[in-house]
Amino acid sequence: MADLGTHDVQAPDLDAALATLRGLLTSEETLEAWAVQHRLYALTHRRVCIAATSGRFISLNRRLLGGYDSADIRWQDLKETRISAGIIAADLTLIAQTSSDLNIGSEVNRIWTFTGLRKDQAQAMYRICQQHDQVWREKRRIRELEELRAKSGGVQIGSGQFPAGAAESAGPDSEPARRLRQAREMLDAKLISDSEFESIKAKIVSGL
Repeated sequence: MADLGTHDVQAPDLDAALATLRGLLTSEETLEAWAVQHRLYALTHRRVCIAATSGRFISLNRRLLGGYDSADIRWQDLKETRISAGIIAADLTLIAQTSSDLNIGSEVNRIWTFTGLRKDQAQAMYRICQQHDQVWREKRRIRELEELRAKSGGVQIGSGQFPAGAAESAGPDSEPARRLRQAREMLDAKLISDSEFESIKAKIVSGL
């Protein structure tokens, strides 16, 4: 577990907030970091507490009359994280996609902004969000590549092989023109290099 920092001596209720956060974790989940608002930024309400775990981002809003409201973002749904830091405080913004799986084709976003966070804690949270974002970006890139390969009717990048008779046996979806179009889409998406595209195109043409 990461170092969670020191408690704010002006807020003895932080122990209760952290206990609540830990109570939200699943059996396989670990708390990696947390951040709270500076007292100056929460004069009229209880301070917001946010946390990064091994599986998600959690926000916790304690109610004035007891209890709390919580919400979370799975790391696989995270699209972008931004930070704006001042002298003593920082604002953290998360943009998350609403679709499930690996977010392929998702267009609707959620935007969460947390203002007045302790600067050192917010920076630690930002670094962790960026790490998880990079991991899931790579997973999405691999998934998209696999889907484009599947749509291309058996194009194997690297070996550049097209099964003999594939155009005839696989039906209209294996039409050379369609394969070439799929290869062009992969090139435009920067999923394959120019040389790989030329190799694929040569294979398609040689099979005509």
